[in-house]
Amino acid sequence: MNLYLAIVLVATGVLTLPVALLAADPAAGAAGWTKEYPQSDGSPARSCTTCHGRDLTAPGRHVKTGKVIEPMAPSVNPQRLTDPNKVEKWLLRNCGWTIGRECTATEKADFISYIKTQ
Repeated sequence: MNLYLAIVLVATGVLTLPVALLAADPAAGAAGWTKEYPQSDGSPARSCTTCHGRDLTAPGRHVKTGKVIEPMAPSVNPQRLTDPNKVEKWLLRNCGWTIGRECTATEKADFISYIKTQ
């Protein structure tokens, strides 16, 4: 996570100071992005790639609703990661749906740092 994003996220209250001080790891974010998480309801395992795909410069599609998801990569979608409230909202929602729990502060920082590399 770059310093600007950390300052914005801390300033808006999205992330607490300890998260901003984490050394975010894009490689860990990439690994978490592709990791398949078993589902407690017996449905097929999910990963972030289930809806967003492996190529973050391309649109994704929500597996349940079929809704198109704009590319995650800031390199092709400059609006990504610019609104701290949206970042937190979608991390909370997607971590719950995919992983089955809220992401840890470290996971959030790693996912954000990975997405920023795309």
